Amino acid sequence: MEKVIIALRGAPGDDAWCTRLRTETAEALLGAGVPGLSVNVRDAAVTDSLMTLTTLEPPVIALVSVWTSQYYGDQIRTATRVLSDACEQVAAYLVTESVPLAAPPTEPGQRTPGFANVALLRRPDGLDERTWLHRWHHDHTQVAIDTQSTFGYTQNTVVRALTEDAPRVDAIVEELFPIEAVSDLHAFFGAADDADLSDRMTKMVASTTAFGANQNVDTVPTSRYVLRDPFAAQDTLRP
Repeated sequence: MEKVIIALRGAPGDDAWCTRLRTETAEALLGAGVPGLSVNVRDAAVTDSLMTLTTLEPPVIALVSVWTSQYYGDQIRTATRVLSDACEQVAAYLVTESVPLAAPPTEPGQRTPGFANVALLRRPDGLDERTWLHRWHHDHTQVAIDTQSTFGYTQNTVVRALTEDAPRVDAIVEELFPIEAVSDLHAFFGAADDADLSDRMTKMVASTTAFGANQNVDTVPTSRYVLRDPFAAQDTLRP
């Protein structure tokens, strides 16, 4: 099975748009028979997050993850066509998925508690891919878990872009945080006090700087909805 992440770009949609994307539009994708589907939308619950960073214009306003048997098959063609009708631009990426911290399960279509902060990373030009991956995966992963209040952590390494004119993105990271972390740095880092916050932030900045994730980054706060779990037992999936 392969995973494709499709970034939707354009003017921020209102909550009605977000609802249509995770219901009517998602149902169209489920109808294509995709084995797995999740939708991340930047809705009112997260739009004022302190951790928002934007380099892309137009910005990313939602991300849709599709699991499929063929990234070049009809399911992904259907997904890019349907999602293109919902926004100004789409950019699809084939990725490999690592999950160092699995998110707790939710009922299909229900909002995951807290919020999902999605980061789009670029490898610095002066850093070779092997070193970049080692510093990110082997050196940074535990630091991220230890210094933040994350309860879910997924690392997607981009294999290649699947749509024309897709902006360069080398990795897409999804971290789940308590909802209080939208507006509270202490809650975001899980810090007990100001001294603990400073210590955690110092460690995090040093670790991200080592593989270039301290610059040229987009971070998109989202509400996360899992419509179909690709790894659930077949009899629990929607028809």
